[in-house]
Amino acid sequence: MADEIRRLIRARTAKGAKFKRDGFGKKEQLSASWRRPRGLHNKQRRQKKAKGALPTPGFGSPVAIRGMHPSGYREALVFTPSELEGLDPAVYAVRIGGSVGNRKRMEIQQQALSAGLKVLNQRETGIAAVPGEEVSEND
Repeated sequence: MADEIRRLIRARTAKGAKFKRDGFGKKEQLSASWRRPRGLHNKQRRQKKAKGALPTPGFGSPVAIRGMHPSGYREALVFTPSELEGLDPAVYAVRIGGSVGNRKRMEIQQQALSAGLKVLNQRETGIAAVPGEEVSEND
């Protein structure tokens, strides 16, 4: 099953579907995030080749890996150390919430690493990346 998941993730990235908002490079206030073109004469809405593809069902990722991180893990957003309980290290990787402060972040990282969980947005806090490994501070 792991080989199949790896193959599906490679297939998803090979599609290279990156949809950008029409005109985002022309006006500074327009973000690149996708918005459906609605103008009467809009060439992207009329699906001219050079103007970029519209999102269609064929661009979707396979159902088995939908929402999965490229590393092959499911993401679990964590704000407190107690939320780490019951997470399977073979299935889940942890992403620490952006509003979590340094003290609690260090505690969450230590518990996650000791439980064998992968931390996707790990910060340098003097914690060894692999449990039991020493961190050298030669700066």
